[in-house]
Amino acid sequence: MLNVPSKVKGKLINFDWRQYIVYIAFVLVLIYFSITLAEQGFMTTHNLLNIARQTAMISIMGVAMTFVISSKEIDLSVGSVAALSAITTALTMHAGLGMVSGVLVGLGTGLAIGFVNGYLVTRVAIPSFLVTLAMMMIARGLAMWVSGTAPIPILSDSYIFLFGSGSVLGVPILLIWTLIIAAIGHVILRKFTFGRETLATGGNEMAATYSGIKTNRIKMAVFMASGMMAGLAGMLYAGRLQAGRFTFGEGDELSVIAAVILGGTSLFGGVGTVIGTVIGSIMIGTINNALILQGLDVSQQMVVQGIIIILAVAFGRKKK
Repeated sequence: MLNVPSKVKGKLINFDWRQYIVYIAFVLVLIYFSITLAEQGFMTTHNLLNIARQTAMISIMGVAMTFVISSKEIDLSVGSVAALSAITTALTMHAGLGMVSGVLVGLGTGLAIGFVNGYLVTRVAIPSFLVTLAMMMIARGLAMWVSGTAPIPILSDSYIFLFGSGSVLGVPILLIWTLIIAAIGHVILRKFTFGRETLATGGNEMAATYSGIKTNRIKMAVFMASGMMAGLAGMLYAGRLQAGRFTFGEGDELSVIAAVILGGTSLFGGVGTVIGTVIGSIMIGTINNALILQGLDVSQQMVVQGIIIILAVAFGRKKK
């Protein structure tokens, strides 16, 4: 019989496997689909890169959402903000003001909405769920209004390369954007004072305030970051499809939140992981891709996505 040292046994007993469950699940999902969908080419380089492209926008919005949820808030407006930013970017470039102006307007749109969200939450003391739910409708309505519900074409080859279909040494530009934003978010959350103060704010806001942390400033900053990343996601949508459309980002808020919670960030604040969020996003995208290869229609995909969201939130509650 194998004798396990008491110290090792104690570590195994006290080891929290739940914080690594997303990584384990991701590996199992890859193995399962690589076997069952081998003939459909699931594990081909082309398909894997396609998954990376499809999940880029969710991952990028998820990085900022990790900070929002870690601070014990939520942002339901990200999908609509992405659509509005795509529209404002396309309109600016369509007016002949150039790519740089379009990029600044797109990011500025997201930043401005994030500021409004943060102000209403921190200064007017309206719950973030209600504020961002209302902003979700406002931003989507504005996107429809200013575009006239028609797509706004983007004709700039430079923009399309940098924010859409370009690649560097065979690596899709959308994947590069994801890696850059994820790396920055991870370093800020783990190595910078701002990241530690965000987690402290979500863990116990009163204690954080007493310790000298400007919790309102932290919340304002995370909402502005969320708005700006939603703006960037909208610009990437526009670059990939070469137009700004008011339909961009529909339902993305739920996918983003599911990716964040599935990745290991606590729905109740105080715990966050950017890497886990990106893995959660890719896992959801992988499952969606596999469902398409299996021939499931959109209605069936929606059922599976709903189940994933329920499981993600249920898992987040168990970690309370």
